[in-house]
Amino acid sequence: MLSPYMSPVERIWYYSLRTLCGLVLLFLILPVLVIIPLSFNSGTFLVYPLQGFSLRWYEEFFSASEWLRALKNSLIIAPAATVLAMTFGTLASIGLTRGEFRGKALLMGILISPMVVPVVIVAVASYLFFAPLGLGNSYLSLILVHAVLGVPFVIITVTATLQGFNQNLVRAAASLGAPPLTAFFRVTLPLIAPGVISGALFAFATSFDEVVVTLFLAGPEQATIPRQMFSGIRENLSPTIAAAATLLIGFSVVMLLTLEWLRGRSEKLRTQQPE
Repeated sequence: MLSPYMSPVERIWYYSLRTLCGLVLLFLILPVLVIIPLSFNSGTFLVYPLQGFSLRWYEEFFSASEWLRALKNSLIIAPAATVLAMTFGTLASIGLTRGEFRGKALLMGILISPMVVPVVIVAVASYLFFAPLGLGNSYLSLILVHAVLGVPFVIITVTATLQGFNQNLVRAAASLGAPPLTAFFRVTLPLIAPGVISGALFAFATSFDEVVVTLFLAGPEQATIPRQMFSGIRENLSPTIAAAATLLIGFSVVMLLTLEWLRGRSEKLRTQQPE
């Protein structure tokens, strides 16, 4: 709301700033939105103007063996990596939040380093580690490395949730005779669940969208959707790639809406906790 006491200069600044922000947002999101109409083009080239409306590329995505294999691999690798990242990330976050020990900051930096280290370095290092073990072209290596890439997101979101956690609730459960494990599953976990789920969604998105590590570690049978899209761009540019990209955009929108809902729920739970 504009204040009735704003001067003309302040009003001009108010509208100019918002116009500039809108233009910047449009500049960032327009390249993403441009690909959506191309996925419904009846022509065989990714060009404007569109030659007609058709769902043939979505039909090809769900019928072609290479795309179905890539989708199956993504739905195997991403959930498995998410479970590992969510488990280890949550445990690490709780240990770092509650514990006080020498080298805590260093350990925290090491755990979140996959988020800041260039992913190509992680990919090369992972290949050099797994190749001598005979795990270069396997689901196991992909799942483990994708989990490592997702752990930092879980640690950050769960740590942020634990900052406002009331430890008196755990003490109350312990005073009533609840063992530590029971107190965790019955008291702590339900209250930090929004942070855990948010981190898991970020970890899932990171794994589902990862292509560099997959190029180094995956064989033809382990190709995921991003790798299949990358190969398609290099070898045979097909509008099926636009259909796959549109589906990924829709998935991202759903994920962001879920994260926003979880953020609101987390704030509500935090404000409802007794002092």
